Amino acid sequence: MAKIAGAPISWGVCEVPGWGDVLPPETVLSEMRELGLAATELGPPDYLPADPGALKALLSGHDLTLVGGFLAVTLHTDVQSTLDEADRVAGILKAGGAEVLVLAAATGLDGYDDRPQLTDDEWTTLVTTCAKIREIAARHGLRTVLHPHVGTHVEREAEVERFLVDSDLQLCLDTGHLLIGGTDPVELARRHPDRIGHVHLKDVRAEIAAKVRGGELSYTDAVGQGIYVPLGDGDVDVEALVRLVQDAGYTGWFVLEQDTQLKDGGSVDKPLKDTSRSLAHLGKIL
Repeated sequence: MAKIAGAPISWGVCEVPGWGDVLPPETVLSEMRELGLAATELGPPDYLPADPGALKALLSGHDLTLVGGFLAVTLHTDVQSTLDEADRVAGILKAGGAEVLVLAAATGLDGYDDRPQLTDDEWTTLVTTCAKIREIAARHGLRTVLHPHVGTHVEREAEVERFLVDSDLQLCLDTGHLLIGGTDPVELARRHPDRIGHVHLKDVRAEIAAKVRGGELSYTDAVGQGIYVPLGDGDVDVEALVRLVQDAGYTGWFVLEQDTQLKDGGSVDKPLKDTSRSLAHLGKIL
């Protein structure tokens, strides 16, 4: 039976300063459970309690388990502080019973709208730091995956393929971020079935994704304009992707995750409605 989880970003909870209104954990977790989801990702650092006892109590109070957590940190510089933060977050994830640490190669800038280029030496440091974080996470009983993500140093198809050659880490296959970055997620999964270690299911509107990719629209503005839509409403072949990874032996979690912005107290019912529609679409596939 497929394992399906939610993520706080679908409720507008994001680590980017000024992203939008942040709903309280009680609201987000209650609505996840209302939808019948079995688990959640952690959300931004310290959105859910860092104290192990408080985290366990909050999750168990909503009959949810913890899948893993997203950690966007600089992998190409400030290595020791990055390793320290990875160790801290891995400890929180372990306390919550999580399975996976989801890394992203942050630029060091706020948000995901600007992306300086790396030198070859910085790229080498990035790959080496990933390996060190994997060792740290393993000491906490966690797997580590690398999340290709818009506005990070592993975004475009050439960077994804380069990472797969230079590192033996598995990927978090995020269907939305891959497509926005120019990678067909279905073809990526077909080329590298053994490198898929975690799955974030998103659907996106390809015409807006092309504007982000071409530099006509910032990522933040694209989210505000509705680049993400419920599964089945966009241009990602979600059904083909799910069937492909399952046929390849994937037994991990499918995390329903649509980057969402909530502004000025409006549309607070949108996350529940959109996630409900995505869940219904995924249910038909499964």
